[in-house]
Amino acid sequence: MPQITEIFFDCDNTLVLSEELAFEACADLANEILSKQGIPDRYTGEQLIKDFVGQNFRGMMKSLQEKYDFQLPSDDLEAYVKKEEDKVIAKLEAKAKPCIGANEELVKVFEAKKYHLAVVSSSALRRVQASIKKVNQDKYFDLDMVFSAASSLEKPTSKPDPAIYLYALDYVKKTAAETVAVEDSKSGALAAVRAGIWTIGYVGSYNGEELQEEMSQRLKELGVHIIMKHWSEFESCMQYIESLPAKDSAQSSSL
Repeated sequence: MPQITEIFFDCDNTLVLSEELAFEACADLANEILSKQGIPDRYTGEQLIKDFVGQNFRGMMKSLQEKYDFQLPSDDLEAYVKKEEDKVIAKLEAKAKPCIGANEELVKVFEAKKYHLAVVSSSALRRVQASIKKVNQDKYFDLDMVFSAASSLEKPTSKPDPAIYLYALDYVKKTAAETVAVEDSKSGALAAVRAGIWTIGYVGSYNGEELQEEMSQRLKELGVHIIMKHWSEFESCMQYIESLPAKDSAQSSSL
């Protein structure tokens, strides 16, 4: 049986309902970039979520450049990354809310002191910190236990690259076998699975039972070990993972 001592939480739409707010800001900048490139296509925030959920803005811009076959000068890209970060943070500080049930479970797991807790996100560090502070979750994580693929790494990247998970494991001096990740997106789940971490796929932030079922199937296909539809299921999901034989770490299941 795995001896779990560490939990890595994704932030956006796992702990904090932030994706819709963030993608509103991203769409404005993506459309500005497309316009300057003479490309007529335009995105809404909802369309960006559909195509790029789980990626940070840098990852989205890389995908856009590949899709439309253009290249932004590096200085221009960095300027847009900074502008996006400021726009998103302003929206989050005004409107962000916790995922339903997340705060209730965080306080329980924090007070039990059975696990060490960290946040592992693709988003910029300032954005993650603003999100968890707005919804009163920052008290559950030490200042140096918030990891960002956009800010913490020497070379910025985005999930599904597992680099940020591998970095976080090294920083907290834990192995993948001792760790559980909670992820809501395909890119995030794939990053955790690629890092060899036991993974809970959270689908509670998706609107409607049909979409939740679709995402559950997709996440299971990527290798998550169990699906969590509501944060009230978190404790039973952890118990399930802790009951698995280590040799079955590649298997997945669903409540």
